[in-house]
Amino acid sequence: MEHLRAEYTEVWAASQNVPLIRFADKVRAISSTGLDLVGITEPPMDELSRFDSIVSWYGTGRPDFREAVSHLPFEFHDALPDGGLHAADFYLRQVGGAFGAAPRIQCRRKKAGFVAIHPFSGSRTKNWPLESFRSVSRSLPKPVQFCAGPEDALENAVRILNLYDLACWLAEADSYIGNDSGISHLAAAVGTPVFALFGPTNPDVWMPRGRDVRVLQRDPISSITVEEVLEELC
Repeated sequence: MEHLRAEYTEVWAASQNVPLIRFADKVRAISSTGLDLVGITEPPMDELSRFDSIVSWYGTGRPDFREAVSHLPFEFHDALPDGGLHAADFYLRQVGGAFGAAPRIQCRRKKAGFVAIHPFSGSRTKNWPLESFRSVSRSLPKPVQFCAGPEDALENAVRILNLYDLACWLAEADSYIGNDSGISHLAAAVGTPVFALFGPTNPDVWMPRGRDVRVLQRDPISSITVEEVLEELC
């Protein structure tokens, strides 16, 4: 999106991602615009008609949406990568950007001397067993702080709902361990060294990009042993 920045740039995004978008002149949650109500009510035509160009990954697979806004300057792109191209390069190619770029989130970087562990993801098949993470944490030489989402079952975990605030907390960690998850990408984007465990998904496409990112992949992910992870970390 930063590659597309114009004299005036407005971004409409999923509500949880709004705090992360800091380059734009204005950022709005899609749910606050009425854009997601096409087919139920008229889309916000007056607001959309203000723009000279609208680049969208929203509604690409919805013919009803595309028809409703066909008179507006929409440019639709596929929302999910295909083939073996890294996701960042896939999206950059769509908008004419140069390959190899890595996301960056600017946060304060006062190191606090701990290892951050996020043992969850968007799918159970991508989660290394929680007890394995706990076993690793007991063998690390530095203090460990687990973090989790609001619905994740984990006692004494750090829970920060605002993703930008979470990113800044991750920036304070000396290193990070996690699964194939959005939080692993956040940690990489703030420059924290990342060790990510991958199961069924392809790291060539989905691994975080950053200055210090390592990945260990095996499917099923549960077949990765604690000893293997400690050997990689130490």
